[in-house]
Amino acid sequence: MRAMVTSAVDLYDKLLNATDERTRARILAEAFEALEERFPNLSETATRRELSETELRLTKEIEQIRGEIKELELKLTREIEQVRVELADRHANLLRWSFLFWASQFAGILLVLWRIWGQS
Repeated sequence: MRAMVTSAVDLYDKLLNATDERTRARILAEAFEALEERFPNLSETATRRELSETELRLTKEIEQIRGEIKELELKLTREIEQVRVELADRHANLLRWSFLFWASQFAGILLVLWRIWGQS
């Protein structure tokens, strides 16, 4: 029957009362086994240092992404302004051609009326 180690003090007492090295080795092996049973994923548990390193990496990546987002925002703002200028230019050009069209239509009507009245 295996004697369970319930605490560090219990482990100390069992090691102190062990009669030989073989018994002490067995007690230590059982203590490690109990630890592995209690914490089966202990080898996968992150340390504080690993967590701090991960946090620093993530913080650095977040700052890098924020910088990239700001660059994209500036680029989009410039492109939007460029599109607005192009639209304004096209609008002005359309107004110019519309004015020329209507002015030529008005001149044509005046010419027709002058011919009609000039012959009568």
